[in-house]
Amino acid sequence: MALRDDDEPRRKVVHDIGQPLDALSVGDLEERIELLRAEIARLEAALAARQASRAAAFDVFKLPG
Repeated sequence: MALRDDDEPRRKVVHDIGQPLDALSVGDLEERIELLRAEIARLEAALAARQASRAAAFDVFKLPG
């Protein structure tokens, strides 16, 4: 019995910053763009959380005027 495409395990997409892009197909490039957009969103969420925590800490320790 032959394997169908959806029976095959999906390879994990990894992108190394600065790697050559010549050998990648249009689909590969689109997949990596989506991967990087998701990672940027994750980083931005972590940054916003850190900034909120920092602001809250400054408010707690702020000396009266």
